[in-house]
Amino acid sequence: MSKKKLKIISKFKPRGDQPQAIKMLSEGIGRGFDFQTLLGVTGSGKTYTMAKTIEKTGRPTLVISPNKTLAAQLYEEFKGFFPNNQVSYFVSYYDYFQPEAYIPATDTYIEKDSMVNQEIDRLRHEAVQGVLSRRDAIVVASVSCIYNLGKPETYLKERLILKVGDQMSFEQLFGRLLDLQYERNDYELACGRFRKRMNFVDVWLAGATIINRIEISNGKIIGLAQSLAPFGTFTPAAEADLWPAKFWMAGGDKVNDAIENIKNEMEAQIAHFKKQDKLIEAERIRRRTEYDISLIRETGWCRGIENYSRHLDFRAPDSAPYTLLDYFPKDYLVMIDESHITVPQIRGMQAGDFARKQPLINYGFRLPSAIDNRPLKYPEFLEKLNQAIFVSATPGDYEKKVSKQIAEQIVRPTYLLDPRIEIRRTETQIADAINEILIRVKKGERVLALTITKRLAEALSDHLKKEHIKAEYLHSEIKTLARPKILADLRKGKIDVLVGINLLREGLDLPEVSLIAIFDADKEGFLRDDTSLVQIMGRASRHPQGLVIMYADNATGSMKRAISETDRRRAIQDAYNKKHGIIPELIYKEIKETLSARNKIGEKMPADEFIKEYAKELAAKLDLARRNLQYEKAAQIKAQLDEIKTKSETR
Repeated sequence: MSKKKLKIISKFKPRGDQPQAIKMLSEGIGRGFDFQTLLGVTGSGKTYTMAKTIEKTGRPTLVISPNKTLAAQLYEEFKGFFPNNQVSYFVSYYDYFQPEAYIPATDTYIEKDSMVNQEIDRLRHEAVQGVLSRRDAIVVASVSCIYNLGKPETYLKERLILKVGDQMSFEQLFGRLLDLQYERNDYELACGRFRKRMNFVDVWLAGATIINRIEISNGKIIGLAQSLAPFGTFTPAAEADLWPAKFWMAGGDKVNDAIENIKNEMEAQIAHFKKQDKLIEAERIRRRTEYDISLIRETGWCRGIENYSRHLDFRAPDSAPYTLLDYFPKDYLVMIDESHITVPQIRGMQAGDFARKQPLINYGFRLPSAIDNRPLKYPEFLEKLNQAIFVSATPGDYEKKVSKQIAEQIVRPTYLLDPRIEIRRTETQIADAINEILIRVKKGERVLALTITKRLAEALSDHLKKEHIKAEYLHSEIKTLARPKILADLRKGKIDVLVGINLLREGLDLPEVSLIAIFDADKEGFLRDDTSLVQIMGRASRHPQGLVIMYADNATGSMKRAISETDRRRAIQDAYNKKHGIIPELIYKEIKETLSARNKIGEKMPADEFIKEYAKELAAKLDLARRNLQYEKAAQIKAQLDEIKTKSETR
C-alpha cells in the first residue's frame, strides 16, 4: 500500500475562526474522540477546515454528502486542495433507475430497469481501488456508500498483477479476464473490455482511464505497455495491475458451497409456499432461482446477483452487508457534511428498502435472503465508524448530544457578517419585493426569492418577467444537468432573481446575492423551521450588504429562534472585526464548472485518420440516445458531431 502523505496545495491560509477549529478537531482525533461537530456558519470555509484537518491527521477519509450535487462540488474542491493525492468520487451510478418491485393490489411486477453511467461506474471502481492501495485516499460519497457493495476480500483476491516473464497463454489470460468480469469486444474497446490484436491483448482497466497492452509469445508474457484511453501513446510498463470489472462476482473455491446454500434456501421456500397452498409462488421462485444459479455457475455473474450476496459472502441472516466503509483501513476518518440532512437520510434508508423487498419475497419473486441485500441500519453504520466529524451550519440535537466537543467557526475568513433581518407585512409583499429587487439590479447585485410551493415559484418567476426582471425558478423538477447552468447564469448576471422553494440542496455559493426575500415566513413546517431559516438566511452572508426580508404577519417560534441565532453570530463577528480593525469587503469567487455540469459525452478527439469512423460511431450513439428519449445526451452528442463537421470544413 502506498504511504504517500496527504498534502494541501493552496494559496489560502487559515483565517478567522478556522485556525482554532482546525486545532480543536485535529487534537480531538488525536485524543481518540469518536464524535465531534464542526459548527461552521455559511461561508466560513468549512471545506477548507475539513481539508486541513485531514492533512494534519493524515488519515484515509470518507466524506459523506446528502446528494450528488453537493458531492460533486466537494469532490472538485478536495481535488483542488489535494492535487497530488488520491481524491475519488463515489455516488450512485444510475442515470435512470427503476428498482424491482411488486404491487399486490394490481398484481403488477416491475422488473428492475436501469441505465448505468459508465463514467460514474469507473469513478466508483477508482475510489475503491484507491482506498485498498493507498494511504493518501479521500473519497467524497453520497449516502449510496452505505449500500451493499460486496466483500472487500473477494475484490482484492481476484485482482490480477502481471509482470514480464510470467507464464501465461492467451487462453489463460482470456479465462482470468472473464473471471474478472471483463467483456471481450475486438471491435469496440471501452472501459471494462478487452480485445486481441495479433500477438497482444489490450485491456481497458475498470476504474481507470488506462489501457494495458499485454504481449504474449509461446505461452509467456514478453512485453507490457500502458497508454491513456482511448487514443494515447503506449509506453513500456513494469507491470499490469488488473482489478475486477465488477464488484459482484461469484468466483473462488467456495462458489459451489454458496450455490448449494442458495438451492437449500430455495427448497425451503418452495416447501413453505406449498404448505400455504401457494403453488404459483412456489413455481415462480423455483424457475427464477434455478435460472440465476445456472448463470452464476457458468459465468460467475447474473442479473441481480447482489440479491444472493448473503450466501456469496457467507454471512449470517440479518447481518450487516459489506459497504464502502469496509474497504477503508481501520483507522480511517469519516466526515458527514450537512449532517442535519445526511444523518436522518442514513437512518431512514434501510426501512424504505425493506418495505419494497418484502412483497417480492412474499409472492415468490425473491428468496428471503434478498432482504439482506440492503443499506446499513443506523446502529450498523455506527459500528463501522472509527472516528467521525459532523459538519453543518445547523447541527441537529443528535449531533450535539453525541459529540465530545463542538468546534464553532463563526468568524469567516472573509470577515463578512451574517445578514441583517427585517420582518415586513404580507399585504403589499409583491410590490415591496419588486421595489427591493430593482434597487439591487441597478447595483449589479442578485436576489433569491423563496416561496412555499413549486407552483408559487413558477408563478412568481413569470410575474417578475412581466415586470421586465430577468428571473428563473429552480426546484426539484428541473433536470440535474440544468441546475448548475442556471446557478452560473445567476452569477454571470444573465439572471437577476432566482426563485425557489428552499434552495438549500444546491450548496449555493453566491457572493453576488445581497438580498433574500422569504415569502410565507410564518408558515410553520419543515420549510420554515428554524434550521431551514438559518440555512436560507446564510445565503446572503457572502455579501457585505446582505439583507433578509421575511414577509410575515406573525413572528413564529421558528422565526424568533432563527433570528436570535443569526443575531448572536452577527454580534460575535462584528466584535471580532472591531477588535482587529477589519472592514469586510465583497470577495469575488471564480465561477467554476462542477463535475455534475460537465459534458459526460466529451471525449478526446481522435487523430485525423480516424475522424470519419469516430463520426459514424457518434451518429449511431445519437440515434440510440434519441430512441431512448435521452434528449440531454443526444444534444451533447450532436454538439460533438457539429464540432467535427466545423473542423472538417475549415481544413
